[in-house]
Amino acid sequence: MGAGAGRVVVLNGAPRSGKSSIAREIQATFDGVWVNLGVDSAMQATPEQYWPGIGLRPGGERPDLEPLVVTMFLALYDAVAAHSRHGLDVVVDAGHHDWYSTPRHILPTVAARLAELPVWFVGVRCPLDVIMARRGISGPVPDPVRRWQDAVHNPGIYDLEVDTSQLSPLECAQVIAHRLADGPPPTARASLAAFPRRDR
Repeated sequence: MGAGAGRVVVLNGAPRSGKSSIAREIQATFDGVWVNLGVDSAMQATPEQYWPGIGLRPGGERPDLEPLVVTMFLALYDAVAAHSRHGLDVVVDAGHHDWYSTPRHILPTVAARLAELPVWFVGVRCPLDVIMARRGISGPVPDPVRRWQDAVHNPGIYDLEVDTSQLSPLECAQVIAHRLADGPPPTARASLAAFPRRDR
């Protein structure tokens, strides 16, 4: 890993799983300058006519946007790598999936672009009933919400996982901090970069 490179923590999970809250706790409690780059910041920077940009949900609903989504993810992770190489720590709030109109293999591609950097991939899990409660929705689970839950943790290769139905955002951040400080070197990035790119 690059000497002097900033640490990178990628929080991957479905919308309303608690990623943004964990990212805020990381920024508030970890040593170092932690820059938050991810879906929310990218959405704010994206012209409305191209929304939801990298937040495009699973299901292949907007094939016209998919080439742009690929480009935007590559640009995002190039920015993450640049921050790290300048010694800044980065927390990435993302929801990765490959359920587009055709497989786009974004996660293996961006993992490869983070080579030689200290990167930890964290799965942020949350049961559907809790996500539904956070959305204020009762009754049957809407298809878009279920698709996120089905797609976002595939292939599910992580350095560690947290469950926000069991732990508070601060507790999740503390679990991550312990893993960064005392755990073995991260391995998920290399495994993801080598993940077979099979069509669905």
